[in-house]
Order: sequence, then C-alpha cells, then structure tokens
Amino acid sequence: MLVLTRKSQESVVVGRPDGFEPMLTVTVLEINGGKVRLGFKGDSDVPVHRLEVWERIRANGGPASPTGELAAPVA
Repeated sequence: MLVLTRKSQESVVVGRPDGFEPMLTVTVLEINGGKVRLGFKGDSDVPVHRLEVWERIRANGGPASPTGELAAPVA
C-alpha cells in the first residue's frame, strides 16, 4: 500500500506518466475532525466507488448498482 500525506487542496494523480491526461485526480477538499472530504476528477469511463459499493457490484456480477441503475461515472 502506498501511503501519501496531503494537506487541504492538495492532490494526487493516478495514471501512466506517458499519457497526456491523468486517469484520475484525487484532491483533499476538507479535513474536519476525523473526516476527510475527497474530490475525484477523471475520465467519464473511469468509475469511482466507495469500497463497500464496489464489493457489492462485484458480488452481483456487473456494473449495475443495488437499485438497478448504472453506476454514475466521475465527471
């Protein structure tokens, strides 16, 4: 596991260095007590889910959410 320290409004980029655009940019939006708000910006074809939602999707064998709707990509 890679562990990084970021302050509010600092970002981490996920992607290959040979690409022109990052696949995903994660920005720390707010730190308040024991909670951190993160912002995710990426291509619309890169889905982003909380771990428990991703596990449920995998367990159900497809990209549909538990309500039957397609998972919304990150804008």
